[in-house]
Amino acid sequence: MTLREWSEWAQRETDAIHESGRWRAPRSFDASGPEGTLTESGASVISFASNDYLGLTQHPDVINAAHTALDRWGAGSGSARLIVGSRPVHEELEEALAQWRNTERAVLFPTGFAANLGVFGALASKGTLICSDELNHASIIDGTRLSPADVSIFPHKDLSALGKFLAERGERRAIVVSDTVFSMDGDIADVDDLRAICHEHSALLVLDEAHAALGPQISAERDDEIIRVGTLSKAVGVVGGFVAGPRIFTDLLINRARSYIFTTAPSPADTAAAVASIGIIQSSEGDKLRAALRRNIEILRPGHPSPIIPIMCGTESRALEASAALLKRGMLVPAIRPPTVAPGTSRLRVALSASHTTKHVESLRDALIELGLS
Repeated sequence: MTLREWSEWAQRETDAIHESGRWRAPRSFDASGPEGTLTESGASVISFASNDYLGLTQHPDVINAAHTALDRWGAGSGSARLIVGSRPVHEELEEALAQWRNTERAVLFPTGFAANLGVFGALASKGTLICSDELNHASIIDGTRLSPADVSIFPHKDLSALGKFLAERGERRAIVVSDTVFSMDGDIADVDDLRAICHEHSALLVLDEAHAALGPQISAERDDEIIRVGTLSKAVGVVGGFVAGPRIFTDLLINRARSYIFTTAPSPADTAAAVASIGIIQSSEGDKLRAALRRNIEILRPGHPSPIIPIMCGTESRALEASAALLKRGMLVPAIRPPTVAPGTSRLRVALSASHTTKHVESLRDALIELGLS
């Protein structure tokens, strides 16, 4: 294929996406919190799209920690952790993460996506069976696909189907992986039942807690063989990812996870900011932030278990129309459609934060009722 033919192929692919109505592009939002301005149009809006669940991206202690680290260590780490990129603050964050998750050790990754790539590449070998919930995040999907393991997908939260996969695997090692809060539906996994079935079948359990700002809580003992994947980019309010668990597994990740070994260490400023944020999360102030988030959820959808609230629309056109109608009312709520979700399940995805005021959430609730979307 010539370079011209490559360009023609890329043009055909681009045209096909445009023709499907699914072309997407970044939307610049000039904001420091939920209220801000869409750069292109100049419209002032309230965002209900951010994963900053506890509002910590703007916390002064988090910002000051980043400034202090920037002054001490500079803008970047300059190398991979295993070369010369590791700073004392990286170890400080890993210790804080291990304590927070009540595990022996935690390993820092550049992103939550990289953490999932690293886990399955390091722990799964040829002949391993990975059982994955059908609604798991794309990072889990890609991590399992890139591993040498055999992958079986079980229907969403169908533990009977999962048990059958495990019972029929023979002598193969098995890993079960699930989000604890599912990113598009906002529902939660049956964590205790997953633990029980993994114990029954001697399977290693990997739980991705990226969206678990309010739980479910995992009463893990330090000797539990559970791998806990998390992100620093959502409730923690910074950027990065981590894997926490028994030391035997985390030590293996350090030596085998390619997304840890072959990448520059996270910046000292981001790392220090995360240390400060985790301290806040575990304090009485963190309790107040979680209570504020819970109050906002109760305004919009009483009893819902997470800050992710789907407003089901069905068709792509209906979701786009609803998103546009809310935008005219000064509310930014993204339309989620295929391929992110299955055909026929297009929706609005509301993400609530402790930084939303009661007035913000009540205005959204009233607008949804007016549009027939409550």
